[in-house]
Amino acid sequence: MFKKSGDEMDMTVTTYLVYLAIAVPLTVWVARTLSRNGRIFLVDVFHGNEDFADAVNRLLVVGFYLVNLGFVTLFLRGGSAVDDARGVFEQLSVKLGIVMLVLGVVHLTNVWIFNKIRTRSRLELQTTPPVPPNDTVQPLTMTEQAARYGY
Repeated sequence: MFKKSGDEMDMTVTTYLVYLAIAVPLTVWVARTLSRNGRIFLVDVFHGNEDFADAVNRLLVVGFYLVNLGFVTLFLRGGSAVDDARGVFEQLSVKLGIVMLVLGVVHLTNVWIFNKIRTRSRLELQTTPPVPPNDTVQPLTMTEQAARYGY
């Protein structure tokens, strides 16, 4: 009742192997590309603190691998058995297309979050005075305030 024919089983296993052979290297390539090119962005976000930016970059890469390879693994199982070469291509196109969409969404989410952090840090820099205040400025007396502001 639940047994599959030999050809059907072979095509399903072939689909799984081809899927993993494409999805895993694709995930590794995207992670390396994001890590290499994202470093400059992270250094800017963290105001030139390269050690901190590198540490955050490594943590992001590990998280990226865990999320995406976990998704690739969970998404390995197919909904139906693969009978022929057409079925292999159909399942691979759906599986790899969804994996690529997930990789893109994770990447865009990271960029959006760090852009928010960067924007906030730039606003903080704009509100900080360029020179720290000193205690030599004396407050205006009541007479000086009245003269200045027309009281």
